[in-house]
Amino acid sequence: MSNTTVQARISTELKQDAEAVFSAIGLTVATAIRLFLQQSVNRGGLPFQPTTKTPNPETAAAMNELEDDGGQLFTTTADLFAAWKR
Repeated sequence: MSNTTVQARISTELKQDAEAVFSAIGLTVATAIRLFLQQSVNRGGLPFQPTTKTPNPETAAAMNELEDDGGQLFTTTADLFAAWKR
């Protein structure tokens, strides 16, 4: 089987973070990418459920408060800013 090259532009920070993660489990970035692509083919889609970053505890608590009908809701940004000045 012949090989082909795949290129992607990513930030230096993302590359370094990914290298650290993969290195800790004995993989190179190239091997991790090959695993990702093969699993995508095997599953017929992404091999994981994409998620957003988990909110920090303070943000999570505020979100939970609003879901439980707590906190303050504002209809305009002017109302919000006025509340901050109080």
